[in-house]
Order: sequence, then C-alpha cells, then structure tokens
Amino acid sequence: MKKQAIELHKIYAVKIGGAVVPVRLDSENPSGGWSGTNAKSGKAVRVKSAQRLRGLWPKKNLPIVAEKDDGKADDKGVAEAVAAVEKGNLAKGVTVPETTKRRKVAKDTTGQPGRDGGEPDATGAKPERHSLLNLAAKVLAEASEPMNCQQMVEKVLVTGLWQTKGRTPWATLYSAVIREIATKGEAARFRKVDKGKFAAAGR
Repeated sequence: MKKQAIELHKIYAVKIGGAVVPVRLDSENPSGGWSGTNAKSGKAVRVKSAQRLRGLWPKKNLPIVAEKDDGKADDKGVAEAVAAVEKGNLAKGVTVPETTKRRKVAKDTTGQPGRDGGEPDATGAKPERHSLLNLAAKVLAEASEPMNCQQMVEKVLVTGLWQTKGRTPWATLYSAVIREIATKGEAARFRKVDKGKFAAAGR
C-alpha cells in the first residue's frame, strides 16, 4: 500500500512473521512506520513500513477494541477480540492470494514468432504447430515445382497462419530446412534439388 493512503485509527491486515493479523494503527512511530495494537492479542506492535499492510481488515464480525483516554486498549475490548478469534469470526473474508505459475511456452524451432505453445486443447489433443518450418513443408508439398525459401515464406504469409516482423525470415527458414535435412536424412520433409531450391520429399 502507498503511505499516503494509510489512515490512523483504522484496522489493517498486517503481515507479522508468517501470518496476516488485524492491527489498528494508533499513531506514527518516531523511528518510522506506525505504532499499533494487535486486535487478536491486544499487544502493542510496530509496523515498520507500508509494504507490510495488505489493505483494510474486513469489518464484518470484527469487534473494535475500545480505547481509553490514555490511548491504551480496554481490557473488555481485548477480551471480545480474542473471543472472536477463537470463534473464527476474524478469519471470515480473509483470502490469501495464491501464487500463479507461468506457463512455459515452447520455443519455435525457427526462432520466429507466430505460433502457439503446443498446449493441449479441451479434448487433450495438441493443436497443429503453426511454425514457419512446418507451414513451409506444407506449402512445398502442395507446390507443383521446386521453390526457394523466399517463395515459401511469401506463400506462408499469404495463409495468415504465421506472421513476422523480421527482415530476413527466408534466411532463418533456409537454416532450419538445411538442419532438418542434415539431422533427419531420408525422414526429412525437404529435398534439395538445386542451389537454394527445394522440393518436397518423395518428389
């Protein structure tokens, strides 16, 4: 929370140790932060920084600890607060945010954007990978004659299934095609037929 938004004599959810507890801020502390009262135990606490505040404590079912003229908590109010904690009233409405895990997105084999992460859909099947290399293989398989990488990239861009802001995507595709031919051999989807030109395997 921002320090400017914090008001005295209000009860905030404060992280103390490993727990979040209700604390009424009574005054500013000369050493920094605020002096307050733990609504669960009635003990005096010091809140060193605004980063420890998690927002206002839910007002529902929360007994307010009464203050005497000398600023100390009234024993009756403390007893009511403790009783409310034992009944579980103070825990109502308090939620602790859960940590969310970032989903890993698989890296494109061509190093270009424009494809999904290959995550399974609702049926459990993986969607088709729209990588430049896969789309180029499809375009080449449908072509009636050999193509160079620039021609393949132009055909892929027309489909709208892959886009790029790169200046030389055909150079990236050429490296990927050559790598597939070298690593997969006869199982490769591409076959080099001339300088810079390729045909689909089996043609």
